[in-house]
Amino acid sequence: MKPITTSFLLASMALAIPALANNIVPTPKQSHSVLIKNATVHSVSNGVLNNTDVLIENGKISAVGQQLTAPQSSSQTEVLDATGKHLYPGLIALDTSLGLVEIEMVRPTVDNAEVGDFNPQISTAGAYNPDSELLPTIRYNGITHAQIVPSGDGLAGQSVVVNLDAWTVEDALKPSLGQFHLYWPQIKRMPEDEKKKAEAITKNQQAIERISQAFEDGYRYFLQSPKEDKTEQGRYSRWQAMLPLYQGKAALFAHADSVNQIEQVIALAKKYRFKLVIVGGYDAWRLAASLKDVNASVIYPHTLSLPKRKDEPVDLPFKIPSLLANAGIPFALGFSSDWNSRNLPYAAGYSAAYGLTPEQALKSITLDAAKLLGITDLGAIDVGFQASLVLSDGDILDPMSNKIDAIWIDGRQIDLNNRHQQLYQKYLKR
Repeated sequence: MKPITTSFLLASMALAIPALANNIVPTPKQSHSVLIKNATVHSVSNGVLNNTDVLIENGKISAVGQQLTAPQSSSQTEVLDATGKHLYPGLIALDTSLGLVEIEMVRPTVDNAEVGDFNPQISTAGAYNPDSELLPTIRYNGITHAQIVPSGDGLAGQSVVVNLDAWTVEDALKPSLGQFHLYWPQIKRMPEDEKKKAEAITKNQQAIERISQAFEDGYRYFLQSPKEDKTEQGRYSRWQAMLPLYQGKAALFAHADSVNQIEQVIALAKKYRFKLVIVGGYDAWRLAASLKDVNASVIYPHTLSLPKRKDEPVDLPFKIPSLLANAGIPFALGFSSDWNSRNLPYAAGYSAAYGLTPEQALKSITLDAAKLLGITDLGAIDVGFQASLVLSDGDILDPMSNKIDAIWIDGRQIDLNNRHQQLYQKYLKR
């Protein structure tokens, strides 16, 4: 047998890539009213409402209360009896690479980072795949929306927010606050050798200086920029892309965990008066006063992680959300992954077992997540909010009792079929 050449393998993978798409047809726009009756409604904005009805019209929640009736203006209303079931807002997954990564070990299916350490003009919208095989499985756990985040070094680019049932990226996009992602330099493992240690420190400092200089250059362009001069936009596309950040129309999502990193990011935000969100924030609870001084929020994605230091309690990552809450720091929970972001509700469940109330834990992956993204009509079951809802037999934060019966995105009841279900049914017949 002849050896398989590298070129043959690459060609085979390239041919296989188009097959990496799910066959679930997105649900059409809502065409009739839906009345969900007698549910235990976890409204997030107004507590838990027992035996409550929710009316959905034109993709929005039009009424919440008891003994609601079908609207006379509607020619057809679908009535669902949800007695004994729980109705939740759709969950929002923050800090994910969904739609950018299909198979981590197959490089042609990974498109989550660009070359270089300064790419503010790059948006993940250009690489997002709404046909990803991962999406139907992710939303089966109650996740209806996700923040699609670039990876890399330095200023890696801009993220977008999408709903997880759409034909195209344009259909999927949800208007939100501009989001620039900065990965603050760090020495991941300090060498023991003194010479190598000095080299690592120098290299890290040089990376910080490059970032500082890039933001200073961007600020100078902001002060002098010909904002209406279209001929300059191509030449200075990086600086032009950053204008919303200096104008206060976008936020800097700074990926930082240690006290030292967070303090440096806070200094940067203060200098340019940036809206600041710390992503990671492992030590953020130790810097409550400094974070409040710049009105910063935190996306905490480490709930199911191990401690970062050997001398820390093994359950500290579970407790940090409650420490953030007790410190009065606005926060939301995230899950920095692609496929594994489906575990977001269970991460919130862990935080509820280690200090947060169940209501706080649910809010951290719904309404608080939406607010952090600058979205005002998502994450709660209230009149005027988007009808992105999840109907479950049990507690959505508990993997043992959670059983999703139905999901709506913008009033559209989506297909719950997915790859996991297909394989389960297949091997039942073996």
